[in-house]
Amino acid sequence: MPRLLRLTPRRTTFLTAAATLLLTGCQAGSAPSGGGAATVPGPADSPSDALVVATSARVGSVDPVRASTFGATQLLSAVGDPLYQLEPDGDLVPALASELPRVSSDGLTVTIPLRRDVLFHDGTPFDAAAMVFSLERFLAIGTLSYLLDDRIESVRARSSHELELRLRRPTTVLPQLLSTINLTPVSPTAYREYGDRALADRFVGTGPYRLSFFSDQQQRLEPFERYWGDRPRNGGIVLVSLGNSTALYGAMRSGEVDVLLSTGLHEDHQQALVQRADRGELREGQGPALEIGYLTLHTNQPPFNDPGLRQALAHSLDRERITDRVSQGLRAPLRDLVPPAVSSGARGIWPAYDPGRARSLFRQAGYCDGKVLELPLTFRSNIPSDRLMVLTWQAQLARDLGDCIVLQPNGMESTTVYRQLGEGAFPAVMLDWRGAVRDPEAYLFPLLSCSKAEGGRCLKGESALSGSFWTAPGLQEDLLRSEGLAGAQRLQLLDGIERRTAAAAPYLPLWLVTPRAWARRQLAAPRFDGNGRLLLQELHRLP
Repeated sequence: MPRLLRLTPRRTTFLTAAATLLLTGCQAGSAPSGGGAATVPGPADSPSDALVVATSARVGSVDPVRASTFGATQLLSAVGDPLYQLEPDGDLVPALASELPRVSSDGLTVTIPLRRDVLFHDGTPFDAAAMVFSLERFLAIGTLSYLLDDRIESVRARSSHELELRLRRPTTVLPQLLSTINLTPVSPTAYREYGDRALADRFVGTGPYRLSFFSDQQQRLEPFERYWGDRPRNGGIVLVSLGNSTALYGAMRSGEVDVLLSTGLHEDHQQALVQRADRGELREGQGPALEIGYLTLHTNQPPFNDPGLRQALAHSLDRERITDRVSQGLRAPLRDLVPPAVSSGARGIWPAYDPGRARSLFRQAGYCDGKVLELPLTFRSNIPSDRLMVLTWQAQLARDLGDCIVLQPNGMESTTVYRQLGEGAFPAVMLDWRGAVRDPEAYLFPLLSCSKAEGGRCLKGESALSGSFWTAPGLQEDLLRSEGLAGAQRLQLLDGIERRTAAAAPYLPLWLVTPRAWARRQLAAPRFDGNGRLLLQELHRLP
């Protein structure tokens, strides 16, 4: 076994402080069948070779049916396994499945052979019946059940280790959907009483680690001795959540944590860590850039019911200047809704920065020449990059087009923004999105699908919930048709959908976010999987 990082007195003090200050009032419950009683990790009971991984992401629930945040899926990826997993280059490989899906000639029946050497953390054997239990539970009460519920008609165990899915319509993206960590199986024995309700603070799955303690701000992971695959290369993980970027950066700088994830870190702190890595003081790892930042424009109400005005705004956006000012090069300008890592390359579909063209379009809409458009732009006040983006764009517009448009920033806490988004409360709002799977559909469907439309207005569906309320004749039919296509034909149709959206500009893609992690120099550089999650089991001390 490789040499592992020991907890120094200073670092055990950090863990004790985290347990005391962050977990006040949190009580550990009894573990499900097969697990022991959980206690708050501290110097007396945390393994001395455990690695401390810090992030800003809190975990509200570790149940796959409720896990929807980055922090929750990061945790699940360590304690659970998907049927299929994505390699860093995006290739799909079997995990709990023993081979790729077999699809019937009509595309409606999918058969998935399963591994026979897998145990749950409570010792229960994994088989097709356990997978059926977990999938049916997810379909019944899962927060993200929309990923499957309109695609899968039924699930059954064809034999002891063969799963059969009956589909409502052919779906070529199904293998990618089955790589979603939310579909990780749970032990039917441990979850027998939780078939119709969530079990937020305990987990019994098949992953390389078992969860021995859980709170929303700290989790302890211990290697699962009977894991079917490669064992973790460390003696355990303590995940610690701190909501303050300064505290996270300080903990990494002082050596109180071993690994730090970029989620929630201010750009200046990230830039300082990048510079330290360049000097050889830290080791840095990067994952695939799958998160996009974008603006949503309310297309059903003035002023953005005018497509020409939306185009004017698209041409007024100096992405290069904004991303450089906000992130000092850590974020890349983006003129597509689908990230390059998903679409196999940047295409630049949305209009480029052109203040002259923007001025012409503003004039056609009746602005400039004595009439100024006052645009309220809502941003999430608790996200520093949002505020800096809006202030930078405000200054850029005042310089380039001050006689045509004036930006009026409106900060609002993010949970309030999300709650009011589908009510049409914002003429323009800044948001971000990360697809549930690594496929163009995961970016286009959540923003464009519409189940009830009236001309170019979406009355019900994801487009309405996203705050744009935009659709176009035939668009929904094309989205659904893409599910039955494969290869170049499918990608061509999805590309056409995105180009049609760019011409109407209900959304304005802004930038691309690359996940990063930094480790102490005694550790190997962090690695990410194809879904952009840190491979906790790969973290280890160098010899």
